[in-house]
Amino acid sequence: RRYPTVELRAETFNGSTHVPIPSDSAFLKALLVELRLLDEQVFLEQRDTCTHISHSCVHSVATAAGELWPVLAFHKSGLIYACVPLVEGTLEPRPPLLTVSGLSQGLALLLGIMDYVSPSRKNEAELNSKMGQLRYLLIQACPLGTPLNTNIRSLNSSFEDIQEMPADKDQPAWRSSTYKGKPQVNVCITEKVKCMQYEQRDVVDTWQVYGAVNCKCDIEGSAPNVTLSLTLPTNAPPLQDIVVHHCVTSVDPAMLVSTSAEPLHDSVYNGPYKFPFIPPSDSFNLCYYTSQVPVPPILGCYQLVEEGSQIKITVNLKLHESIKNSFEYCEARIPFFNRGPIAQLEYKVSYGQLDLSREKSLLVWVIGQKFPKSLEVSLTGAVSFGTAGKEHPTDYVCTGNTAYVKLYFRIPDFTLTGCYVDQHSVQIFVPGKPKITASRELISSDYYIWNSKAPAPMVYKPL
Repeated sequence: RRYPTVELRAETFNGSTHVPIPSDSAFLKALLVELRLLDEQVFLEQRDTCTHISHSCVHSVATAAGELWPVLAFHKSGLIYACVPLVEGTLEPRPPLLTVSGLSQGLALLLGIMDYVSPSRKNEAELNSKMGQLRYLLIQACPLGTPLNTNIRSLNSSFEDIQEMPADKDQPAWRSSTYKGKPQVNVCITEKVKCMQYEQRDVVDTWQVYGAVNCKCDIEGSAPNVTLSLTLPTNAPPLQDIVVHHCVTSVDPAMLVSTSAEPLHDSVYNGPYKFPFIPPSDSFNLCYYTSQVPVPPILGCYQLVEEGSQIKITVNLKLHESIKNSFEYCEARIPFFNRGPIAQLEYKVSYGQLDLSREKSLLVWVIGQKFPKSLEVSLTGAVSFGTAGKEHPTDYVCTGNTAYVKLYFRIPDFTLTGCYVDQHSVQIFVPGKPKITASRELISSDYYIWNSKAPAPMVYKPL
């Protein structure tokens, strides 16, 4: 399969170093020579010299127009799997393989094809059938030259719905199949909050929230138009660093230039956040964003002090009053690195329960689905350790009293920014009344509270 758009991009990126891909027959012959499956007994300097020793499946193929590189190819069970990844830059000097992102994408796609094809290689009729289906599956797995789904086997059940060429000239390439049935739209806003808290005078606590709006639109038609709006409460901080999916047809340019790299000011774009789009057939992320929220959802303080052979710990957590007090789960994990197994544990918790992990190197404080009415919980304890073994966790950063508590939580039907989708604002220009489902959630991500009694690695230091 060829992608003219990718070949055009390669010509733009590579400039004078660009080598065009030859015809299918010429490429196949050159590839067979390079893989030593043709002219094996003939000495070819560009292939057989001692300086040309290949330790990977990335090859340079000699063509009439020059050396075509990189060609990703390998020979497995009588079949050759090959692709030509895009190099986003000049080819002279050749960039390191690890910097060419297309190589890993191409390899993942080839391995997905191999996983789909190889179980049938001993049955010729079944193999031919799968090879015939493969071209249709590639339209869904890699519609525009960038792999979207490399698990080809998972696409097998739906290949009959995929059109090789859109029946309607107005149908965009990313709508690889058409839907028949009652129209319905599912939207989910997922916000993740990262946090680093130190409880130290000379170090600033940091937190950041970033969100994704996931959509699944089951709508009839070759190019249905949908408009979705994100709404913020009054006086809420604006959305920033907005990145939209390529199916979005138009947005206010001011929406895209609002960046968290600059301090907030009155002229920053604060809505409305409208996204008109023609949805793909499958689930996709309509947009990503960040926001500078004023407070983290849970404030914490962790103190760890060594007293003789014992370690004394104190953990205080407080849920901010603006946060919805209804969790799917909430727990604090307290690891102990570079020490032996916990031999003795004395503790007192004001709320929830404390569990000891099986390997006896981690305390798990299960707070549960609600904080108490005071919105504050505390844990105090004394821990002593046995002799360290190889199975116990080590860490080069967390040495001595440098340690942390890590929080894990999920709050359904809530976002830290207050962002939500008004179901009545979703416009779908198709006959019939569509069913619209909107949900949202807040999830912790790298939420650390460092020991305030010891130095901690800083993500930010004052000038």
